[in-house]
Amino acid sequence: MADRRLTDRQRERIQRLRDNRQQRAARRLDALNDAGLGPERTGLVIAHHGQTLIVEADDRQWYRCTARQNLGRLACGDRVIWQASGLEEGVVVAVGERRSLLSRPDYNGRPRPVAANLDVVAIVLAPEPELSEGLIDRYLVAIAAIGVRGLLVLNKLDLLDAPALAVLTERLEPYRRIGYPLLLTSSHTAHGLDELRAGMRGRVSLLVGQSGVGKSSLIKALLPDRDIRIQALSRLDGHGVHTTTTSMLYHLPDGGDLIDTPGVRGFELGEISLDDLDRGFPDLALYLGRCRFSDCRHEVEPGCAVRDAAARGEIAPRRLSSYRQLRAALENAARFWN
Repeated sequence: MADRRLTDRQRERIQRLRDNRQQRAARRLDALNDAGLGPERTGLVIAHHGQTLIVEADDRQWYRCTARQNLGRLACGDRVIWQASGLEEGVVVAVGERRSLLSRPDYNGRPRPVAANLDVVAIVLAPEPELSEGLIDRYLVAIAAIGVRGLLVLNKLDLLDAPALAVLTERLEPYRRIGYPLLLTSSHTAHGLDELRAGMRGRVSLLVGQSGVGKSSLIKALLPDRDIRIQALSRLDGHGVHTTTTSMLYHLPDGGDLIDTPGVRGFELGEISLDDLDRGFPDLALYLGRCRFSDCRHEVEPGCAVRDAAARGEIAPRRLSSYRQLRAALENAARFWN
């Protein structure tokens, strides 16, 4: 079958239908008699599929929940207040304060939560598909904007001979120089998995990366009981949990949590400020503000401290090019909306 791409109008129609379904569900929910709900309890959102939330209570029991309309969009990792409405069902009535929230634009450009209360975002890379510094930079800008730790994971090490590994590590060296650790892993040989576990221990982590980089294999290696948990969630959900569309949070055996969000393959930045962009480029931050002209765009202007640093080899040319592209995209978006 030929590849069929949705038009903007079709995407908007799909989003309107989703919004209408959400509003109808919320009206039905608001019509419930609050007196029929149980006492307020705290919980953790461990799965998110459509309008269905799976909430884990403090006693580790799971409940299939809906959320009050005024709460907005929730995400895996959210701490919530909920009330039981049945034996294994409930209603989320409040969301706790988030220490971090990773979002991405939806079809209409509105922020769509990906995962909440993160500590670590690991960007998974591999020999194939071709490594994209532009994608890495977009991830790192988003990570820096929410104040969480980022690291790079070069996976499928078993497929690389020494010369090929040297080429890839050289391409990734600019990131290591500015403080992003680089882990070499292979889910096939288990190489580097202990180091990856150590980096996630006691933290809430998210793995992101393009399709084909071996993210699912890494998750299976880190979570030996993953299939059992998916089956249990499927029984509770009643409609079956689809790992390609359902965001899920797993408790790691050595402590900490891992959120699996299969949809985070490509990644576009949403509404971020120029300051957020600058934070995502700490290698340029040393020189920003030191140019001759305060409105320097770091392209052809004389007395540009950023271009001078790049000429001296203190800034990788690819990073400067990526910064220019992202800044231009932000400015174009600002002109579009203003």
